[in-house]
Amino acid sequence: MSAPAATTVATVPGTEEPILLREDRDGIATLTLNRPKQYNALSEAMLAALQGELDALAEDRETRVVVMAGIGKAFCAGHDLKQMRSKPDQAYYERLFGQCSRMMQSLVALPQPVIARVQGIATAAGCQLVATCDMAVASSEARFATSGIGVGLFCMTPGVALSRNLGRKRAFEMLFTGDFIDAETALELGLINRVATPEALDEAVAALAERVVSKSGAAIAAGKRVFYRQLEMGLEEAYAYAAKEMACNMMFADAAEGIDAFIEKRKPTWTHS
Repeated sequence: MSAPAATTVATVPGTEEPILLREDRDGIATLTLNRPKQYNALSEAMLAALQGELDALAEDRETRVVVMAGIGKAFCAGHDLKQMRSKPDQAYYERLFGQCSRMMQSLVALPQPVIARVQGIATAAGCQLVATCDMAVASSEARFATSGIGVGLFCMTPGVALSRNLGRKRAFEMLFTGDFIDAETALELGLINRVATPEALDEAVAALAERVVSKSGAAIAAGKRVFYRQLEMGLEEAYAYAAKEMACNMMFADAAEGIDAFIEKRKPTWTHS
């Protein structure tokens, strides 16, 4: 196993305090929100730092899985409300929410699957971040809410991701009440994939990430792209699109190797092409 490489991705302007960290090990890149005193709020600087890393990861063929994590009591408490109130201007708010929406869409567009490691509360745009990640593993102590309605701000952009993860009525209830749900309820509703004790959280995240890393990177990237695109299509169009893309996948070197290995009862050697 290779040693991890830890990198400070961005710092608070005027200080040396890191707000986003990146660690790379064995094909897994972990991006860690590091504003624990601010509950890892998505400030303009944090959004910009995340966007820069996601843009770089989109071109990174060595990274096979991305883990999104947070430090402290919160995974992410959503937007930085103090920063937002300091600039009461609609044009500014439109730019800010556009910046956040672009970052969320970049997560979906990444060729690598993204796993949220949720150790604490995830509220508003933080809950949106969990819903936007392809998979999520949460501590049994984690809690989730789209709580903007409590301060008179309906979680409209978080609702885009939430309504694509949960059944319509359960998403509606979360958005319109702002009530918290616990990790077991989030699992039941389909917001997350796994629940682990706080002590076993890293092990559970690693086990899921390593399952993905063990597969063909080329097939994983193609599969993620097709998965999200076909969801927005009608049934007939989705089948036609998926059938064409699956035929393309059959021409991959990894598909030939994987099928031959299955027939020959041996472990495949992926070329990722």
